[in-house]
Amino acid sequence: MTGCVPGQSALHPAGEDAADVAQLFWIMAAGAVVIWAVVFGAAVYAVLARRKPTSERSADLVVLGGGVVFPTVTLGLLLAYGLTLLPDWGPGEPPDLRVHVAGEQYWWRVSFEGPDGERIETANEVVLPAGAVVDFVLTSPDVIHSFWIPPLGGKMDTIPGRENLLRLRPTVPGVYRGICTEFCGASHAFMAFEARVVPPEEFPAYLAAQAAPAQGDASAFLAAGCGGCHRVRGLAEMGSTGPDLTHFASRTSIAGILDNTPDNLRDWLADPARFKPDARMPGYHMLPEAEFEAILAFLGELE
Repeated sequence: MTGCVPGQSALHPAGEDAADVAQLFWIMAAGAVVIWAVVFGAAVYAVLARRKPTSERSADLVVLGGGVVFPTVTLGLLLAYGLTLLPDWGPGEPPDLRVHVAGEQYWWRVSFEGPDGERIETANEVVLPAGAVVDFVLTSPDVIHSFWIPPLGGKMDTIPGRENLLRLRPTVPGVYRGICTEFCGASHAFMAFEARVVPPEEFPAYLAAQAAPAQGDASAFLAAGCGGCHRVRGLAEMGSTGPDLTHFASRTSIAGILDNTPDNLRDWLADPARFKPDARMPGYHMLPEAEFEAILAFLGELE
């Protein structure tokens, strides 16, 4: 209950699917309260009431009515209502936006499909236009993860060797927290990401900014070998193992869990495993101070 803050709560819906889930929850919760009251009231009545012995026929009617007819009708109605909440879209209905997401230990690789079909890659953040129909194409290169943005809709697994499709329609601009809900290793609990829903008129500018190449002096970054794992479009094109850092400074978080501040970046680069156990990124605390500071300055300029 203490974790049900609006940014990560399915009971504070900001999308069409999440609104359906929340409505189903409240209907079932109300029904559960009514059933509990009836059962508890019957128990109190049976204990406290002074009455004549019940006939066998009356007892049979209570058992059949309360134990067979009532649960069958109630569960049948709930099932019928639940079936109406199933997605009604088909493969012939194109989305407004396609986002490719790969769950990796322990971060999220995100690629937007631009207007001309090109992939625009980022990491640990998802920015969506309000009111748009968005298809998430989900996969994984290592183990099973599960992609979930509670205020926007349901969850779906990312499975190695398979693409799963999740369709959502965010409706309320705001900042929400996405999480992995399938245990995937030591840092499963730290595999988070930011989901930001923006007004539709702001999204094209965001996408254009993310598509632009980076600018800056990448010499220290490349000399330390960072370019072997991380791509910075326009400056370091070889890396593909780790997150794309082209516009790293424009992100609000580091690794999805730390505020993107100079002090947190310094601590992360020095010892990533301190924040994400079993993270595959090595620490760079052994670098000479001047080289370490040059890398920090370079990353801080990647707007």
